[in-house]
Amino acid sequence: MSIWRVILSIIFPPLAVIDKGCGSIVIVFMLTIMGWIPGVIAA
Repeated sequence: MSIWRVILSIIFPPLAVIDKGCGSIVIVFMLTIMGWIPGVIAA
């Protein structure tokens, strides 16, 4: 994992999984809305 992906995971988790596919982005976005920590863990 690159340092930029780690930083993106901390700041805005859905951007960190942008290359993993649409389903991953939606799941991480929903978890981020529910709470920042679940979104970071999923990213």
